[in-house]
Amino acid sequence: MPALAWSGTYPSKPIRMVVPYAPGGASDVVARLVSQKLAEALKQPVVVENRPGANGIIGTDVVARAAPDGYTLLLNTAGAQTLSPVLYKAGYEPLKSFAPISLISSIGFVMVVHPSVPAKTVQEFIGLARAKSRPLSLSAGSSMIELIGETFKTTAGTPDVVSVSYRGTGPQMQAVVAGEVDMTIDPFNSMAMIRAGRLRPLAVLSPKRSPALPDVPTMQEAGIQGMNFNSWAGLLAPAGTPKEIVTRLNQEIVRIVAMPDIKERLAAIDYEAVGSTPEQFATIIADDAARWAKLVKDTNYKEKTAP
Repeated sequence: MPALAWSGTYPSKPIRMVVPYAPGGASDVVARLVSQKLAEALKQPVVVENRPGANGIIGTDVVARAAPDGYTLLLNTAGAQTLSPVLYKAGYEPLKSFAPISLISSIGFVMVVHPSVPAKTVQEFIGLARAKSRPLSLSAGSSMIELIGETFKTTAGTPDVVSVSYRGTGPQMQAVVAGEVDMTIDPFNSMAMIRAGRLRPLAVLSPKRSPALPDVPTMQEAGIQGMNFNSWAGLLAPAGTPKEIVTRLNQEIVRIVAMPDIKERLAAIDYEAVGSTPEQFATIIADDAARWAKLVKDTNYKEKTAP
């Protein structure tokens, strides 16, 4: 059927939105918020399907292999889309295997320490690490966090900080809150603990200060260059999806993320609602994938098979 004909009748049946993570996580929350609004706009059910496993590879690969007809969509994050294919043997490529539709949200990272750590700034933490008066540790619950942590250690000249791996960002954060580990770099999931005084923020990993933490300096302000990182959630379709369908979905997503109630509900989980054109999203994916590949090489982070 010609693409224009597809566009004219699309959608004529329910759409599935695959999330390559377990129910209840931030990306799942984003998917359910957006899917409800998208279903109302398209007048067809949009069913969220969680396909977790292998650092997001399983669910992402499901969509890469799906028919490019607009009825299988992917709500993905920067990690599974751009880092997992660099680190692991994935069956898809970050950009070539997909038709980007739009960004949906963005979230920054913050470096936090347990209150018992005698450092109130990044430079004080670096000084403590270099003095070796006590061993310091960094928790990581994902490959992305671990790689950002290794980049910090290399950039700051603190190779003796011990990286401790956890299965997920929840255990990663709890380890710091409990004082088992000194420091972590977290995608703002730690805001409740920061507000409660159970974690101390040292810096945000963004080009400018966060409205959520206006008194916390950026890494650049703290004297550390090249430590600007953020994560995102966005909507994609399989490569080859007709342009007319991609355009229709893009228009709806951009409209949805501009809604005050969506902005408010995303802000409640510390996400910023951000729409984009398909071309802008494609550029972000390509740039992120290239950056992760360089960082993996520069930090000697070893490629492996996803668990």
